[in-house]
Amino acid sequence: MSESLLPDEGAEYVPFNEDNIADRLAEISDEDADARATSLLAGLQDYDLDSEDAELLAHLNDDYDDDADEVIAPVLAIIGRPNVGKSTLVNRILGRREAVVEDVPGVTRDRVTYQAEWLGKTFTLVDTGGWEHDAKGIHARVAEQAEMAADLADVILFVVDSRVGATATDEAVVKMLRRKKKPVLLVANKVDDANQEADASFLWGLGFGQPWPVSALHGRGAADLLDAVVAKLPEHSAFGGIIPRGGPRRIALVGRPNVGKSSLLNKMAGSERVVVDNVAGTTRDPVDELVELGDEIWRFVDTAGIRRRQHMAQGSDYYASLRTQAALEKAEVAVVLIAVDEVLSEQDVRILQMTIDSGRALVLAFNKWDLMDDDRRRYLEREIEQDLAHVEWAPRVNISAKTGWHKDRLVPALHTALESWDKRISTGKLNTFLGELVGAHPHPLRGGKQPRILFGTQVSSRPPRFVLFTTGFLDPGYRRFITRRLRETFGFEGTPIEVAMRVREKRQRSK
Repeated sequence: MSESLLPDEGAEYVPFNEDNIADRLAEISDEDADARATSLLAGLQDYDLDSEDAELLAHLNDDYDDDADEVIAPVLAIIGRPNVGKSTLVNRILGRREAVVEDVPGVTRDRVTYQAEWLGKTFTLVDTGGWEHDAKGIHARVAEQAEMAADLADVILFVVDSRVGATATDEAVVKMLRRKKKPVLLVANKVDDANQEADASFLWGLGFGQPWPVSALHGRGAADLLDAVVAKLPEHSAFGGIIPRGGPRRIALVGRPNVGKSSLLNKMAGSERVVVDNVAGTTRDPVDELVELGDEIWRFVDTAGIRRRQHMAQGSDYYASLRTQAALEKAEVAVVLIAVDEVLSEQDVRILQMTIDSGRALVLAFNKWDLMDDDRRRYLEREIEQDLAHVEWAPRVNISAKTGWHKDRLVPALHTALESWDKRISTGKLNTFLGELVGAHPHPLRGGKQPRILFGTQVSSRPPRFVLFTTGFLDPGYRRFITRRLRETFGFEGTPIEVAMRVREKRQRSK
């Protein structure tokens, strides 16, 4: 089978001949590479470009400021007892169906945070739908979950079913919210018409001022509610705030419960800084710790463990995922701990995907290596080959958090990942690389046509993001091939890479 033919568009692209692209790049001077990129850029003007393209191309030679302070958007939490319409309200605010909506109270979803926007104001929306619906102790459990949401939020939407009125469960949440002293907007949901607004007026007695009558299902009153929300949101999250650039590099320790995150942090810090217990999920709040490792100071964030996925999750476990996401937002590199004495689980893979999606640099730490025997080692290698092939680019370190064995090997792995995460490729070198790669391994023909790469540029680092202007859609397998060769050629070890396409048609010449 020739390189120009592939059996299906999702198949992996496998070249049939060797190349010497790295050697060819070394032979081409920076001046020649820049001249080639300038020529390609000039040719791009013959294609229909939109305003975003023009903006991107106008700033090709600008330095993007990776050292600028990062602002974490304010957080809006939606709380309330089961089946009052929280997820429906989430979807209404987002303007799309994202949150799972079912009539069964307490349906759990993996994803609990969403990026939202209203009147030009960006904020993070936290959906607290999902806890074990158990008649015994339900009031306490709802209040517990609501309290964790309140701790993370800047503004709170407290949703009550206007048709039912305030229940004992609602009253339990009200008592907690009064202690928190945070802005609360009371949402009287399921007010579908003006005749039902009288039901909402009875909720004045909860002590949160005007109840906002809303129909999350039909959208009635949602705009007025969001206007009020935006007026109360601060400029940035009090929980995340402004992350100052510079200073110690920030590392998130993530992994499922009981893999040794707290033990590792304590061993590196040389103190019992974090409570360690063999009960999974002991850690509840992220704890920052400045640690000297390899003659350098690092800032570690120890996070609550993520439990295995459950159909119904209790509040504390449910929020472990949310807090891990918050830690990743504040980190630059994530050390994902995997316990080698247990079979690699779906949860390990899911945590890895969460880290990749966050765009952070990545180091894999295989913990409890001192408990390994030869049989387990053979099985582990097979599990890594099958389940972790998509992160073969991440540095691997074998450690024992309990004894501190090989903890010093984390430092070079962290440096490798962070250097790749920070890396920038000049426009000249990138386009020379793309030209040599496509020349040696052209894209497969599709319907007699062959899409071409017109021009490429790196639009940012941390993580490295690239944009390719093309004449047609590149097969997913070929895009993965480009990404893999970018790693091999420029040394992007330990960082995710994003390669986006902009398909552009040639401008029609006027007669």
